[in-house]
Amino acid sequence: MIYALSDWLLSMYPEWGFLRVFQYITFRAVMAAMTALLIGLAFGPWVIRYLTSLKIGQPVREYGVQSHLKKSGTPTMGGVLILIGIGVSTLLWFDWTNRFVWVVMVVTMGFGAIGWVDDWRKVVDKNPEGMRSREKFLWQTLIGLAAALYLAFSVSETSFLGVLELFGRWVASGFSTELPPKADLLVPFFKTISMPLGVWGFILLSYLVIVGTSNAVNFTDGLDGLAIMPVVMVGSALGVFAYVTGSSVFSKYLLFPHIPGSGELLIFCAAMAGAGLAFLWFNAHPAQVFMGDVGALALGGALGTIAVITRQEIVLAIMGGIFVAETLSVMLQVSWFKYTKKKYGEGRRLFRMAPLHHHFEKVGWTETQVVIRFWIITMLLCLVGLASLKLR
Repeated sequence: MIYALSDWLLSMYPEWGFLRVFQYITFRAVMAAMTALLIGLAFGPWVIRYLTSLKIGQPVREYGVQSHLKKSGTPTMGGVLILIGIGVSTLLWFDWTNRFVWVVMVVTMGFGAIGWVDDWRKVVDKNPEGMRSREKFLWQTLIGLAAALYLAFSVSETSFLGVLELFGRWVASGFSTELPPKADLLVPFFKTISMPLGVWGFILLSYLVIVGTSNAVNFTDGLDGLAIMPVVMVGSALGVFAYVTGSSVFSKYLLFPHIPGSGELLIFCAAMAGAGLAFLWFNAHPAQVFMGDVGALALGGALGTIAVITRQEIVLAIMGGIFVAETLSVMLQVSWFKYTKKKYGEGRRLFRMAPLHHHFEKVGWTETQVVIRFWIITMLLCLVGLASLKLR
């Protein structure tokens, strides 16, 4: 909005040269972060009071970590505060003609809506499990596939008509049209190694990254402040990749594919960082509010979509190693339990409790130790991911 307004004013009053500062992505990114941070800090207490008045308290599973039972009744669905900060700030500061930001916004709000329904059912029905897994997965699949299908062609084309034309050629060719090299899967730390995906491969990989990251962040959101800070760090790092791929100069120098328009995603990433830090103010131990699925699913979906657009799916897995470890711990725990129950008649566990953060609590780490150590690990992994910018 402000970008378009400044552009219009400059066309009307060319002598107002000071307005050109609003054309710079870096300036607008800083302002987006500050705007989202201030919105979160200003409206946080009101949102918490409102959620408390609605008696939207987080139910705690009785078979979980016993020290968490005292958290029962803490307001949940605080992810709404994050989405408000991201939405308002992004709309204020990004270029409304940018196709990529709109895709990320739709995925974020769509997954947020799924999480809202899930959280609401947990509260109203007093059911800790919330929305049925199949139903949740169905809606995630619909949104993820729609985004993946659009991105398969929009990464290669700069206009909506170009996207439609490329899609038409793909259909007319019997679904055999190949995508340009910039749509290949990039292998970090190597200059020229990439894997051609084709349209179907791109769609499948994008879907898995978007939906997988969404659920991975949701698995991680189990302790005060545990999920939000890694989201802030990984999202900020992806913002750097977005800026590089969106710049014809930097992308050429660093041997990255130039994806026109992707640089504008830096605005969204900055808004996500600002909104996340504001939420952490209230979510730090002992938490005054929980993120809930409305925030976790939305933020994970946003990270996955940005990684697909910037062609950094593997780097996302590196930087979001905590998310990957949490998800794998759940998958391994469930698979091993089912296997041993079928083979020995008694289910056995690989971890004392899954997701992984609960295992460390059972081992003897305090909640604060788990959270801060996971933050440190994420920071190191983000530095490794950022190193791939130059070490190629």
